[in-house]
Amino acid sequence: MNVRPVLDRLHMPECPRWRDGALWLSDIWGHQVLRVGADGSTQLVHEFPSDEDPAGIGWLPDGRLLVVGMLGRVVYALDRGEVTVYADLRHRAAFPLNDMIVAEDGTAYVSGFGWDVWGGGAYADSALLRVRPDGAIDSAAEALKAPNGMALTADRRTLVVAEPAGGRLSRFTITAAGELTDRELLALPKAEGAPHVTPDGICLDASGAVWAADPIGRRVIRVLASGVLDRVIPIDDGFPVACVLGGDERRTLFIAISPATSKNDRPSEPKGRLVATEVEVAGSGRP
Repeated sequence: MNVRPVLDRLHMPECPRWRDGALWLSDIWGHQVLRVGADGSTQLVHEFPSDEDPAGIGWLPDGRLLVVGMLGRVVYALDRGEVTVYADLRHRAAFPLNDMIVAEDGTAYVSGFGWDVWGGGAYADSALLRVRPDGAIDSAAEALKAPNGMALTADRRTLVVAEPAGGRLSRFTITAAGELTDRELLALPKAEGAPHVTPDGICLDASGAVWAADPIGRRVIRVLASGVLDRVIPIDDGFPVACVLGGDERRTLFIAISPATSKNDRPSEPKGRLVATEVEVAGSGRP
């Protein structure tokens, strides 16, 4: 499979999203949110202070951009250059937040860590947090294993959550009241020679398959709805941490590659990058 470069000199590219003809993403350790146009031009959407790491991004129905502040443990809203705290999750999350997906009605699901991931604390499961359109904050699901990337089906009836600490995906049914039920666990196979399989950022295609970045396995995989591993894209230089289907027909798979998986091991120079490859089945749902 032919993989082409898109953008380099990033610190830790993550949480890519395709919207309005452009690729949006966070550079977590670079403290920036970026927009990459179809012509390759890069626009700085917002730069956060050095004590905040932006991660998951999504949009409210009114067009405002939401950004997860990992270290501040809040969700920010960006509106015409102004940044405000949209949801304060510090009372629900004692440790860093991570990714996020925003549903069509504005419901935001926010993942995070249940332990001091960079400080060497002991591992613990964590909840998937939910910020409802009216601002109410609650737990959408409990006891997930380091929940990370998420995807919503086009019919808005299913939420898929990557659980890298469990080597699996969780698939939830979304009820009419917005509750997550009927959890289905889908174990993923390890890459040859890898100690674990660690699904990180994910996206869906129109056949119901999941594309998942597996940084420890140094690959991006396509998993059919049945759980069968259908396609593997090896990544030899760096750690693929997220992927999204975009482009005019949503048949371009963008892959975010980080130079390290731990903040404690990050290099001083920006060595992360974005690459892309074309696939047969178009993207579907969110992101």
